[in-house]
Amino acid sequence: MSLFQELKRRNVIRVAILYMVSSWVLLQLADVLTSLLNAPEAAGTIVVMLLILGFIPALIFAWVYEMTPEGLKREVDVDRTESQTPETGKKINTVIVVLLVIAIGGLIADRLMPETTVVEDSVIADSAEAPIDNLSIAVLPFADLSPGGDQEYFSDGIAEEILNVLVRIEGLKVASRTTSWGFKGQEALGIPFIAEKMNVRHVLEGSVRKAGETVRITAQLIDADTDLHLWSETYDRTLTAESVFEVQDDIAQAIVQQLGIIMDGDAVAPSHVGDTKNISAYELYLEAWQLFVERRSLPRAIGLFEQAVAADPSFARAWAGLAAIYNVAPGWGYRDRDYRTLAREAAETAIRLNDDLSLPYAVLSTDASFDWPVDFEQALALFDDALARDPKNTTVYLWRMILYLDLGYFDRAERDGRQCLEIDPAYEICRSFLALAALFSGDVERALAIHETALSHGFSGNIDPFLQLYAATGRERTALIALVSYNSGRGINKATDYEYRALTDPAFDYEAEKSLIEQAYYPAGAAEPEYDPTHPNYLFLYRQYDQIHSADNPYWWFPYPLEFRDSPQRKRMMREIGLPDYWRKHGFPPQCEPVGDDDFECTPVEGSRRRGRNRVN
Repeated sequence: MSLFQELKRRNVIRVAILYMVSSWVLLQLADVLTSLLNAPEAAGTIVVMLLILGFIPALIFAWVYEMTPEGLKREVDVDRTESQTPETGKKINTVIVVLLVIAIGGLIADRLMPETTVVEDSVIADSAEAPIDNLSIAVLPFADLSPGGDQEYFSDGIAEEILNVLVRIEGLKVASRTTSWGFKGQEALGIPFIAEKMNVRHVLEGSVRKAGETVRITAQLIDADTDLHLWSETYDRTLTAESVFEVQDDIAQAIVQQLGIIMDGDAVAPSHVGDTKNISAYELYLEAWQLFVERRSLPRAIGLFEQAVAADPSFARAWAGLAAIYNVAPGWGYRDRDYRTLAREAAETAIRLNDDLSLPYAVLSTDASFDWPVDFEQALALFDDALARDPKNTTVYLWRMILYLDLGYFDRAERDGRQCLEIDPAYEICRSFLALAALFSGDVERALAIHETALSHGFSGNIDPFLQLYAATGRERTALIALVSYNSGRGINKATDYEYRALTDPAFDYEAEKSLIEQAYYPAGAAEPEYDPTHPNYLFLYRQYDQIHSADNPYWWFPYPLEFRDSPQRKRMMREIGLPDYWRKHGFPPQCEPVGDDDFECTPVEGSRRRGRNRVN
């Protein structure tokens, strides 16, 4: 018997065909799963390599072994007259035909099904780079060369202060702090590469060495196009607030001159106007501010801000920073003090000391939106006051965007979100709220694309409405994966089962398991729960809608769950927050309309649902 005939008799050829057809089907399935689960591109390569490596062992196995009624046996131990290879071959043929039908059917369906393409513009998805402006610059964090290596907050603060001076120069495009600080510690990549990623022509880098009562600040301006130094200078000064401010202004002036920017009058507005002359207060402020913008060690940051204003009660920027951190503290779980009152008092003090500051007005605006019914007119007027003082304040655009989402003015919210990302493309929280604007507008495809872009950039906030979307549209596993990832980071894995069941099981009974659920939110060894059982997000997840009388999210615009969307609690919330009263004076959003003199009706916008795999261009 020839080798070919023996291969046929032992079904080796059939096994080879079955292996290849099965591999093809498996690769198509792997392609879909890696797309849905956002798996790394290397996952597909790994699957291919494993299938290639398994091919030869599969053929050897088919040659050496035979399937018999008693199970697998070595082929040499089977009597030829009792061999089952013909029957096994028929079964293999049947499996091959079935798999081919599945594979060809899937291929035809993929060709006939219109492919959904979600396109995001460069502001949202960083898809298309704008031409590099010659009058553009990024300020990298300055290196800390102090003897103890413990002055990073000071060196970072000096760099940020210079950046803030440059931002006010008309005609100069300055990369945002968020973008520049993203390259902290990555200087080995090279200035040309870093500048290209930030879409700027010039880069300012430097170092700070603080020792005792002296400080040395070194700065150098680099043309990324040629990788040549255009200017560099070293400043040795006695450590005083005035000397530090002077150095910052000198560096900004030198940059203006090197770039050939022609301006009327003083080229650079002095950075120290209305600021402090107390170096201790200034250092405390710099350290506190760095912690605040990075949302790290908020209790320590609060203490540092409080020390700064105690050292210099006339330090307006420190009061503004204190107001801002008081304002966000409850949202980060700190409820040991009356932070709302403290934030309001600190903001009013900052305004009294320096009415040109933008941040205190934004703090007062968010404070005005906490109590139901919300005074939307006052809140929006305060946001206008804040932007009039600083048109590039991304925090103001973000907070006003959230207020517009509450009101149902999704087009205005999207406009603010785009403006925020135009100023700071790396401010991912703005991108995340932009996803909500798209979702509430009914554009589910674009909402998911923007949300997933923010996730890929490391921001996992605003997940609640998307969890509801995943659960309601048959993507329970995606919801489960998101819950596991989110809860493991907070140390409350035990809560995942309850949350998943609340999302996916219509018969889930919260009251029956309430005590167990509340205990699940205590991280191991913790005396306090990670999540407050009276928090609106908690109540919404567990369908305790009647207990929600304040909001961290505009639940009334959530497209899911349908049970809430069709419940009277939705309209009750909208009335309590004051939406219809504001709409009757200023106009209803497109999805709502008045009914009679004192009623209204809002129709949820039905958006497209994802079908198959999507592509983000």
